[in-house]
Amino acid sequence: MIPPESAAAAGAVAESVRALQERAARALPAELVEHADGWWLRHDSGSSWWVASVLPHGPDALAAPAELARRVARAEEFYARHGGAARFQITPSACPAGLDGLLAGRGYRRSHPVSLQAAAVAGVPGPRAGDRLRVRVDERPDEAWFGVWHAVRGTGAGPAAWGLLDRVAGPSAYARVLDGDETVAVGRAVADTGWAGVFAMATLPEARGRGAGGRVLGALAGWARAHGAAHLYLQVERDNPAALRLYARAGFRELCVYHYRTAGAQP
Repeated sequence: MIPPESAAAAGAVAESVRALQERAARALPAELVEHADGWWLRHDSGSSWWVASVLPHGPDALAAPAELARRVARAEEFYARHGGAARFQITPSACPAGLDGLLAGRGYRRSHPVSLQAAAVAGVPGPRAGDRLRVRVDERPDEAWFGVWHAVRGTGAGPAAWGLLDRVAGPSAYARVLDGDETVAVGRAVADTGWAGVFAMATLPEARGRGAGGRVLGALAGWARAHGAAHLYLQVERDNPAALRLYARAGFRELCVYHYRTAGAQP
């Protein structure tokens, strides 16, 4: 039997993770969101495939298998209506017990392990003096910011992404690092109830290894502090070692790992 204090601690961690992932869902707003039994069913026509995944959060973490199957079937109907494959974001500590196994049994493929990480704003290094790189932070993206994001990321950073950015309701910052007049690295942040999420980090290949990504993080941390956020969070794929090293140097630590389950072909 799990000691009561351990169960309480695990419950607190799960609630913290759920809250961060829901902040992320607000910072990456899908075109259509339908709430069903606490689950977020999300449809998006083309900005990023992960924006259009089910966030299976709800009040009942111990739903019976038959109840879970009913909820999954409802999600599948939602995606069938909108012409997409059903895809679930699976966080073991924050999703209903048994959901991952149920989806595996229905033929859903597992992919894309992602690390959810957090850092104290005060611990993120600020900008360094004495080099030619400088940082600019704006409330809205411009063509130079978007151009770097699109050049580096490609998929998920096309024209449909402008619509996603327009839907963000929270205070937002768009940071870009300039080498002379050229934008070489970008990132964005969204403040939400004491936290700021970091998204869209991208550095042009010719500027890598020069500290540009760290300067973006430092600028976003300064902006977050000014907007009442004491902590940052971000999500990074586990097979991206360069990004993992950058975030570790900036003070980020892993809270959990989640993955996706997709019906049919993977993205």
